[in-house]
Amino acid sequence: MGLTTAIAAERLREHGPNELPKAQHPGPFRIVVEVLKEPMFLLLVLAAAIYLVVGDALEGLVLSAFAALSVGLVAWQQSRSESALEALRSLAAPSARVMRDGNEQVVAAREVVPGDLLLVGEGERVAADARLLRGDGVQVDESLLSGESVPVRKRPSTIDETGSTRPLSPGGDDQPWIYGDTLVVQGNGIAEVVATGTGTQAGRIGVSLATIRTEPTLLSRSIQRIVRLFALVALVASASVVLLNGLLRGEWLQGLLSGIALAMAMLPEEFPMVLVVFVALGAWRLAKVRVLARRTAVIEALGAASVLCVDKTGTLTENRQRVCVLEAAQAQWNADGDSGGFDRRLRRLLEVAALASARSAYDPLDAAIGNLATRLLDETERHDRWQLLREFGLTAARPLVARTWQAPDGTAMVAAKGAPEAIAALCNVSEERRATLFARVEALAADGLRVLAVASGPADASALPCDVAALALEFEGLVAFQDPLRPGARNAVEHAQRAGIRVVMITGDYPATASAIAREAGIADAARVLDGPALDALDDDAFVDAVRATAVHARIRPEQKLRLVEALKRASEVVAMTGDGVNDAPALRAAHIGIAMGKRGTDVARESADIVLLDDDIGHVIDGVRMGRRIFDNLRKAMIYIAAIHVPVAGLALLPLLVGLPPLLMPLHVVLVEMVIDPVCSIAFENEPEEADIMQRRPRSREEPLMAAPQFMLALLQGALLLSATLALYAASLRMGETEDVARALAFIALTTGNLMLVRVNGARGMTVPHLADAGHRAYWIVAAIACATVGLCITLPVLARAFDFAVPAPADAIVAALVGVASALAFDLLKPLRRVRTALGSGARGG
Repeated sequence: MGLTTAIAAERLREHGPNELPKAQHPGPFRIVVEVLKEPMFLLLVLAAAIYLVVGDALEGLVLSAFAALSVGLVAWQQSRSESALEALRSLAAPSARVMRDGNEQVVAAREVVPGDLLLVGEGERVAADARLLRGDGVQVDESLLSGESVPVRKRPSTIDETGSTRPLSPGGDDQPWIYGDTLVVQGNGIAEVVATGTGTQAGRIGVSLATIRTEPTLLSRSIQRIVRLFALVALVASASVVLLNGLLRGEWLQGLLSGIALAMAMLPEEFPMVLVVFVALGAWRLAKVRVLARRTAVIEALGAASVLCVDKTGTLTENRQRVCVLEAAQAQWNADGDSGGFDRRLRRLLEVAALASARSAYDPLDAAIGNLATRLLDETERHDRWQLLREFGLTAARPLVARTWQAPDGTAMVAAKGAPEAIAALCNVSEERRATLFARVEALAADGLRVLAVASGPADASALPCDVAALALEFEGLVAFQDPLRPGARNAVEHAQRAGIRVVMITGDYPATASAIAREAGIADAARVLDGPALDALDDDAFVDAVRATAVHARIRPEQKLRLVEALKRASEVVAMTGDGVNDAPALRAAHIGIAMGKRGTDVARESADIVLLDDDIGHVIDGVRMGRRIFDNLRKAMIYIAAIHVPVAGLALLPLLVGLPPLLMPLHVVLVEMVIDPVCSIAFENEPEEADIMQRRPRSREEPLMAAPQFMLALLQGALLLSATLALYAASLRMGETEDVARALAFIALTTGNLMLVRVNGARGMTVPHLADAGHRAYWIVAAIACATVGLCITLPVLARAFDFAVPAPADAIVAALVGVASALAFDLLKPLRRVRTALGSGARGG
């Protein structure tokens, strides 16, 4: 009878809708607030506020525009990602068949309540966790929960027989429990709903995600350290300028303005803009290869990944079954070999297997047999016109299916397929042949294959027995199935391992299957497999040691996947995790980089991930690694440059006051310099191609900062050379009788050309000086031309020249100043060949 409408409505109010709470996606205002919490953006806003407070509206407005653009880029990228995810969501209004008021009714799945009698059938998704009360050969695909790609056989039962009112864990044949979001691939039945919404297996996993904290990215932590260092140095230097001017000269107001100018010169407000541009353009490049970055910051983190944890079903494999082996008597056919020589024994085996399978199949094994029969058998061997007389369904006692058919001429036959031991028991098979058969089945199973036996026999259409055991059957052969490896999976694994990334398979499937797929995919150390029960027996320290030494983990439950990821993180690994099922969601959320499948991935998995592969191609993970490494390399080059150029900018604002020279750089000059810095860094450095060895080197350590002592020393030396050359040029010009305005213009020309050459030197790190003019870097040369033209106008146009306190120098002097700037930027690189020659000569002398 089922529930009455009134009782169902009351339980709906009591238990709530049968759905998971929807993820709350931030609106535009929330996105802006979250972005402004980042130290880099606070620094940008602070710098803009300082300029506006001291009355420099131009620089304040410029920096405010940069801040708005930065926030806009992040908001646009996040809204674009969420829109793409919305298009991937499951059916908008799934329905369920239930018994209400004694009648079958179709209701929205969200209205299913505990106690409902749920009708399930082939091809339908189960609406909630339920106990199967009655059923005919019900098999369910539970791969989204268990990771096992082969359908699970269900056995009807009542509460008295099971002794439990709660579902056990997914996986394993002959249990009465069916689970929400799983797919019925064979049979029909009636089940009583025992849990809905957050009480289901899928729901409990979804709720557990709220307890998993998302960690800040490695890059954000590194940049925060750099920002704090710069802020501290700027504070100390600015306070020193104020005190020096006040105590030594009595000019407290001038000292305060000079201190503010120095602070503005030292504050690296370029950092946030450069970072946003780099990751936004990286996300855009990845989107072109169908990779969606939900959190753009993790793209760079992917470049640091040292371990890639992959799910088997749907990630390495296609999550479909195909026939890979046919064996009949002494004949054998292999899907990966030559299909020629498909003799009559094999044709007969496939013909009978097709007759034993459903014609319009949801069961993946039946579908695989049907597809192969369509491809290899003639129309006369497929018997499309035969009439089905009777079907003997799957039972726990006899795990096989048999179908009786009648030909157009009136003759009848039975075709059966199922577990080899069940089929052999119904056939006249000698003990010797039985031993040989089972040995062969074990060998195929050891290769990770699912094996069915096939038999056939005559039947009397007018007197069909009630039990298949009454039919006389003849053994035909074996059919073996495999969930095939994705075409690009092995190549992706090889590239990852070549890049120093350890690949670890984590699956809910059986150890033999997991090991076979791992070997086929080329995963190193695939022979060593640890299963879930063995891991459960280990304490935390032994667990971490086992995870370090094992590349394949089988029969793993969702909570164990999470524990594996946490153990790898404790072992100081940077963990990337791929998955598509509900069972993968906790591990996806906990990993440093969670990667979900877009096509077949569940909503829960996609919501938990940082990156979504829209076409489910694991090979694009390698594209992400390459992009992440390229972003880090180019970002490091940009940061060295930014640090280097702040040395002369700050020094030229401070040193003239200390050595008795007229002021050189005032706030407006700093504005002009930094109007060059931002676009040059964002465009020129981001467009630098990847290094030749980018995918041959090992991942960097998670503790490696964006700028360590060697990078700071390099930046300091480069900046000091440019500072010394510019200040010397300024002092020399004044001594030679040039006016302050002309000397300032010459110094600014040297600073500008040195600035632009530093971009080229750091961007092309590793190149020799003659190769720096590589015509391939068109973005750099375009921006450099614009920057030089801008400075030229500021010097030559009277209105701008008066504003900047410039005067037009002699052309020859301007050329000399430009060459001074270029030479100072190249000096450090020009010394490198001399050092190499000296080292070589020294080695030769020692060898003599």
